[in-house]
This record gives sequence, C-alpha cells and structure tokens, in this order.
Amino acid sequence: MVAMEVPLVIPPSPSIAIGRVKMSDLIPSEGLPCNSYKVSVSMLTQSLSQNSAVILQLSPHDAALLQACLHSARLYFNHNCHNHKHNSDPTESEWCRTSGYYADPQLSQETYDYRPGLTLLDSTDLSPSALPHVFSILAKAARCVLDAVTYSLNLRSCSFNQILDNLPLRNHEVSSSVLSVCCHSRPSFVPDPHDAQTQLCPLHYEHQLDKTLLTLIKPDNPGLHIKDLNGHWVLADTNLGPHDVLVYPGLSLYQETAGYVVPALHRTDVAFDNNLYGRCSVAFKLMPKSMASLSCTEMQAAGYGVEAQFQNAIPVSDFMQRSHPVDQLFSRNGPQLMLPDGQDASLKGSLKKKRETSSSQKSLPPSKRLRLEAQRVLKEKVMEIAEKKGLKMKFCRLGPCEDHIRTSDGPCNNIRTALGWPPNVPFVHPHDLPNKAKIAFLEAYEPGWSESRQDVD
Repeated sequence: MVAMEVPLVIPPSPSIAIGRVKMSDLIPSEGLPCNSYKVSVSMLTQSLSQNSAVILQLSPHDAALLQACLHSARLYFNHNCHNHKHNSDPTESEWCRTSGYYADPQLSQETYDYRPGLTLLDSTDLSPSALPHVFSILAKAARCVLDAVTYSLNLRSCSFNQILDNLPLRNHEVSSSVLSVCCHSRPSFVPDPHDAQTQLCPLHYEHQLDKTLLTLIKPDNPGLHIKDLNGHWVLADTNLGPHDVLVYPGLSLYQETAGYVVPALHRTDVAFDNNLYGRCSVAFKLMPKSMASLSCTEMQAAGYGVEAQFQNAIPVSDFMQRSHPVDQLFSRNGPQLMLPDGQDASLKGSLKKKRETSSSQKSLPPSKRLRLEAQRVLKEKVMEIAEKKGLKMKFCRLGPCEDHIRTSDGPCNNIRTALGWPPNVPFVHPHDLPNKAKIAFLEAYEPGWSESRQDVD
C-alpha cells in the first residue's frame, strides 16, 4: 500500500520529426529512378539514421483494411479471448512456429499470430478479420522498404532475396514472417489490478530489440518509445495518421548489413488511464527464412569494410536463439543507421570510417567506378561457382595474391584445382585480370554491360 501512494511520473518524451514517405513513391520500377523515388529514399535514409524509425503512408484502400483489422482485433481480445487458454509466451526456439493465440500474464500481453502455411483460418475459427489481406499488404510494403535500403547502400537490387521467403510460398512451406496482433494491459486480463509492481512498471520491454529485418506496426494508441540518435527515448507513434504505419529495423538487418543499419531500441508504455480495451496493435515482422544464413557477402562485394564480428556467416536458426546484449552490439550514444549523402560531424569510431569510405567511393571518376564494379561482379561469378561445389571462397589482397601466383602450391592455385578450373582458361580471380580484361570478360558475358554502367554513372 505504501508503494501505491508514491506518484508515478513518466518524463515526457521529446518531440521529434520522424520522416514520412508514401508507399506509392517507394515501389521500384525498371529503368532510371524517378525524382520522387530518389527523394523518398533519401528521406527514409535520413529518418532511419536520426530517429531509428520512419512513417510509411499506405494507400487509402490498404489503410482501410488495416484499420478494419485493428478494430476487429480490439473486439477479438475483449469479447472472444476469455474462452481461450492462456498459453505461455513461445520460446526462442519456436520463433518461426508461432501461430494462433497465446498470452503472457506477467507482461499483461496477449497476441494472435497469423503465419501463412501454418495458421488455418475457417468460418468457425475465432480470430481477427482480414489477416491474410493485411499480411499481403504489409509484406509488400516491407519488401519495398527493404529495396529502398538496398538502393541507399548502393547494393544490387534484390540483394536480400536469398534470405527471404519464396514469393509466393511453395507447397508445404511455412512463412518465416508473421503478422502479430497484440493487446497490452487489457483491464480484465491484468492478473491483479492492485498489485504494486504492476502499477509501478508501466514501461515494458526495456531496451527491446526485435530480431526482424523490418517491423511495421500500426497501434490504436500512442505508446511506442524508440531511442533516437542522441540517446533520448522519444514517443515515435504519436503522429501517425489514419493511413500511416511505423517502420523500424531489427537485428537481422543489422547483421546482414555488417552493422551499417542499426536496429531500433524500443519499449512500450502500457499505462492507460480509464482505457477499457488496453492498447491494441497490428505488427508485421519481416523475418529471414529459417533455412538461410546471415552473411555480409553483398556488403563485401560492394566494397564495404566488414568488421571481424560480421565476417562469419550465422545460420538464422542459431541467430534467433542467441542472446544479443545491447552493450555488446553497438553504442547508442551516436548511432548511424546507414549512409546518407551528407557527412555528420557527430560521427565517431568505426561508423564514421565506414561512411567516409563510402563517400570517397562516390566521388570516384566513372572509369574507376566501372573497374570496381567489374571486380565486384567477377567476385560474384566466382563465388557462385564455388557455392555450387560446396567450397568457401576467401579472396586475398592484391600484393599477397601476386606472390601466390608465382608459386605452384599457392592458395590461388589450390582454389583453381578445387573449383576444377580448366588449365588453359584464365582464372577470373579479380586480381588475375587487368582492368581492361575484367571489363572485356563481362562484356562477353553480358554485351553492352560497360555502356549501361557508364550511363548509370
């Protein structure tokens, strides 16, 4: 009773201006990008870099379906779930198998997971409405945002497709991505409304990090706090309009991009006075497929510096079961999510070096960029051949490689032998061929390649 008399004061969140982009402007198309696409990608990049989140504006039709699903979720949790058994929260090992209703009474949270290939919906099933349609809408939006991130990092399009589910799913496949409908602190669900610990802990999930690639969330009430560039907790979903969803990156994207895209630290304020329904939300979690591995091959192929902690590929199943302490991942005193066009004076440490390296590459002349692109594509071709043979490729630097070529038992010759490379055909190790030969090789593989790259430059 003494604890109940202590007034609980939650410090107000500082106001922030999270960037807002239209879904229609982020849909990629063939050919050169239009101005609206480039402006939207730039705004998305800047907002993720500074605020760890961005607001995505859906079309009126898609937004109406999402609102209907959110309204149905409120009714579902408050009128139907009293007949459901309160199962405990799934374990880490079941991250890709959650389906249906489960609850965590300790956190006063209820969840209904819709997972294509596993969740069966029929006329007799009690569940929120329009789940398959909302899943499709938000999955498409998440992939468009991911493509925009790829574009901002100067990677090849669809660079992350190898770690995503098939589109559409094959027979008997289960989606790794999931649509989660949640309800926090529904009054009739709270174990003990007079419990002092419950009253004094309205902020759940302190320093939570999603293990997703991207999370898209639509709440019915503000309450999601995200730590910004300056280390301040800010209320991120306070300015969401009827057509808006909030997007923030997760740990899987952080791992796949070698730390260039930093995940959002967030927590949920579930203290609502005189709220009869609690706080409902619809969240789509874009996850890597369970049989894939998180590696930084695309970043390395594009010329990015990759630190030692990211150089080894991690199976997704192992990654999801590992713990990821915040203090061991990165410092939140000055996080930078990706590589905006301008330089920020507050950048320090390794992130600053990465951005300066990228900036210097952007200022290279077209001929130099063409040669670097040729080297990158050649690496990909050799790695494709190696993967088919089950070999692990590791390219050496130019200086040591020249010494390897002169010896009959050097690692480069061993690689040639392991790959079964014809003895009379030049090995397309990026250092073996001079610049003109690299471009000529790609011209033979894809006529007009160099001209198309010069047009892009």
